[in-house]
Amino acid sequence: MKRRSILAGPYILWIIGFTVIPLFFLVKYALTDRNGLFTLENIFAMFEPVHLKALVFSTEVAVLCTAICIVLSYPLVLSLKRLGLDKQSFSLYMLILPMWINFILRLLAWQMILSNNGILNYFLTSIGLRPLAIANSRTAIMIGIVYDYLPYMVLAIYNAVAEINEDIIEAARDLGAGGFLVFFRIILPLSVPGLLSGIVMVFVPSMTSFVTANILGGGKEQLIGNVIEEEFMTTMNWNLGSGLSLILMVFVLISMTFTARNESYEKESKIW
Repeated sequence: MKRRSILAGPYILWIIGFTVIPLFFLVKYALTDRNGLFTLENIFAMFEPVHLKALVFSTEVAVLCTAICIVLSYPLVLSLKRLGLDKQSFSLYMLILPMWINFILRLLAWQMILSNNGILNYFLTSIGLRPLAIANSRTAIMIGIVYDYLPYMVLAIYNAVAEINEDIIEAARDLGAGGFLVFFRIILPLSVPGLLSGIVMVFVPSMTSFVTANILGGGKEQLIGNVIEEEFMTTMNWNLGSGLSLILMVFVLISMTFTARNESYEKESKIW
């Protein structure tokens, strides 16, 4: 027991130094003004039109990104499940490979692809189609966010689907169930724990992302993360930035708690 405590020491120090202490200062700045006096203005500032608009837009982006990732992930996961073991490993490797490349470099590559004179419009004009004005738009931001977080959803769902006994699926098919019925009555319910994990891994970071909006949105569209980043780095109003960050953190924790409860309920249902 004592050896385990010693091994956990570095992790505890890491949590205290890089999570607990920064969180303490975040709360301190959020609940005080520039003179160090207690105030709730930084908290209620979230309900100002400019901040509320950014929060609503961030929520819309996170929800839509999560939904798109779910829709794209299941066909890919089911295709991987049908492959042989070696092909599965190779396909997963190719899926994860782009994640090893620097995050900024990947976004800059998409910026080149989606720009007005980029690769996408060059291809469209070369086949006689009209170019698309995607650069510096909400569509570009959505494409970048989906591209970044799709692998997390795929891996989470794949881990759940891979554990489904193939005999159950074959039994359903022998009883006359078609592909859609097998998916909605067997595969989807049994993969809910992985789906919920994927939702957490996609929804939370996509809502708090701001670099993607800066690079692919051209600064025209602001997520709540962009507003907070400006308060810290441009206006140097750490108190307001901390207040907005605290509200966003509470919002994210609520969504994670809801997802965790649903995942626990699904596990209990399986046991019973």
